[in-house]
Amino acid sequence: MAELRPTLDVIAPFLNEAQSAAAFVALLDQLEAAVSQRFGMAMHKILVDDGSQDDGVERFSRALSGSWEIVRLSRNFGKEVAVLAGLDRSRGDMVLIMDADLQHSMEISLTMISELVKDPELDVVYAQNDRREASWRRSQLARLFYSLINSSQRFDIPENAGDFRVMRGAVARAVASLRDKRRFNKGLFAWAGFRQKAVPYSPEDRASGTSKWSRLNLLAFSLEGFTSFSVIPLRLISLCGLIAAFAGALYGAKVFFEVIFYGIAVPGYPSLLVAVVFLGGFNLALLGLIGEYVWVTLSESKDRPIYIVRDVVSGEFGRGKPGTAER
Repeated sequence: MAELRPTLDVIAPFLNEAQSAAAFVALLDQLEAAVSQRFGMAMHKILVDDGSQDDGVERFSRALSGSWEIVRLSRNFGKEVAVLAGLDRSRGDMVLIMDADLQHSMEISLTMISELVKDPELDVVYAQNDRREASWRRSQLARLFYSLINSSQRFDIPENAGDFRVMRGAVARAVASLRDKRRFNKGLFAWAGFRQKAVPYSPEDRASGTSKWSRLNLLAFSLEGFTSFSVIPLRLISLCGLIAAFAGALYGAKVFFEVIFYGIAVPGYPSLLVAVVFLGGFNLALLGLIGEYVWVTLSESKDRPIYIVRDVVSGEFGRGKPGTAER
């Protein structure tokens, strides 16, 4: 009986990537040939359609070859959830997560796989963005974000590390077992632990279209990371409250001594209005932040599925039947 070859599962979530479908499939074909030749592994492709509105699924289906499947979600659930949907389908000995917009290169993918193959003690190899193209202000904001979110933690979220990584199958299944509904994959990968190693890389140019991550989306994503993995914002607000209370006490003492010893009249409405506006705005900000944490708690307490699969289209050598859809 022929010995089964180890399998590399490639998970690639996509959203409206019809224009880059042919180029990405060509990259996967080259990667499959290189993985087979260099590491003796078979490759299975798991693409996750995160509610695309174009004909990307049809284009990918026509272009893909070998062992593949496309998981179509019922709507757009977000990239973090789409990665989980791919992990749930994975059964490989190793799992590579990459984007379908061609910003994640085959060379870096092979480098990460090689690092994992040659070191049996290593569990995860992740690509770390060197951010050469980022502005100084954006780099400093990113550094501040990681400094704050890693404060008072038993684990560190690596700076500028995303989903582009390769891991052993046991690690992939361990991460898939974390069923957070409000998902922040950077934090989940770090929280899961295991022995990890970074490989620096510079993202390639997008094949087509523009990034789905606007500044507002990045801000919301950062807030979700804080509310999921850090209590630092609440502690900072509490510290600001203590400082405000201390400043108010000093101001009250100053007014008291001026009245008693110097006979200076107590300022009236201006000082009162400033205090009311400052403390009122501070309390509203605190209530909003607490509301974010309550919303995360409420989302986690609801017994809804994290995502819903519309169907699964499988290739000729896929894990499902050829050209069929699984509900």
